[in-house]
Amino acid sequence: MGRSHRRATAASATATATAPRWLTAVQLEAWQALTLLLALLPTALEAQLQRDAQLSYVEYYVLAGLSEQPDHTMRISELAGFTNAELSRLSHLITRLQKRGYVRREPDPNDGRYTNAVLTDAGYNHLAAAAPGHVATVLELVIDALDDTALSALQDSAERITARINDARAVSG
Repeated sequence: MGRSHRRATAASATATATAPRWLTAVQLEAWQALTLLLALLPTALEAQLQRDAQLSYVEYYVLAGLSEQPDHTMRISELAGFTNAELSRLSHLITRLQKRGYVRREPDPNDGRYTNAVLTDAGYNHLAAAAPGHVATVLELVIDALDDTALSALQDSAERITARINDARAVSG
């Protein structure tokens, strides 16, 4: 009897250790609020950029990322990482931006195996014209909804979650 009680206790402990964790009611509400935000915010930003600048959100993000680089240039493979896009998807996006005259491709002068995306003057000017409307939308929808304490908490939370995602990628990748 003692031995079977120990086995039952060990089995119960193992089952408890492997049992799935579930969200509490408070955690579930927070999670649902975040998932709704993650669904609505990109759509709202995309709508404003499409309406005012004829750019998708990711196109704007690519142009903005290039504008912040020395010589407005970045390897397409690095740009894919920056935008969290697959290289083939980003290559198609660069082609669309190139056809509009906003970006050009050039071989990387340091390593010809790579191709750089270069923001053109037309691309920079289009980005500069689009930025005020985009920033106004970000201010209206996000920044102005938060006081300084909430904004700081949002930044801290976003950075902590991003770090965990990056850590998980590093372990699995």
